[in-house]
Amino acid sequence: MATTCISRPSTIIQLRRSKKGTCALRNSHICNYAPANALYSLAQTTVKSNKLCLGNWSSSQRRSRKPMRYKFPVMEWQDCSAEIDVDVPCSVAYQCYSDRETIPQWMPFISSVTVLKDKPDLSRWSLKYTVFDRDVEFSWLARNLKPIPNQKIHWRSLEGLPNRGAVRFYPKGASSCRVELTVSYEVPEVLAPVASALKPFLEGLLLNGLKRFAAVAKDYDREVKH
Repeated sequence: MATTCISRPSTIIQLRRSKKGTCALRNSHICNYAPANALYSLAQTTVKSNKLCLGNWSSSQRRSRKPMRYKFPVMEWQDCSAEIDVDVPCSVAYQCYSDRETIPQWMPFISSVTVLKDKPDLSRWSLKYTVFDRDVEFSWLARNLKPIPNQKIHWRSLEGLPNRGAVRFYPKGASSCRVELTVSYEVPEVLAPVASALKPFLEGLLLNGLKRFAAVAKDYDREVKH
């Protein structure tokens, strides 16, 4: 059974050919369009009061026909998290992590972060890494949401790879804190076959990144004190 999609200024029509005849249906989820002239004559449809009339079918056939259901792929979202104790105060860890352009120093799978000069709450991110023998590369534009100083940094993507996340800072004493990183993302289609193994893989990357961050934050703390 073949399906062809066509478009008009006032409506979108899907033509579905079967042994019984030609049926024209309204469908707002059509992405591929073909030239209309030849297909309109084939459909033999007329538009009346924003409804399509079937030219080839009798009224009894139209009443008995069951509604056609369309299934579209639902992309899977995954939630990942990692946490670590850092030997610096919350204020120092917060300030260190707030410098988004230095994040690739401790998260090597992030190849670059560029803060927009005219809109400092926006930043462009690039990711390049090898995941289960697949070289992947993604990018996105993220907006930093209103932070809670020394407690929370969070963001969400506006375009590109869909994702959102937060970094939270919990005091453990005068000179130490716990850093908790959570990331949610839509599994890219290219990685869908390995989706079940993707979460533990990424959580390992996040944990290793936080371990590097702990060292970077300690160096940052020493520089601030001097």
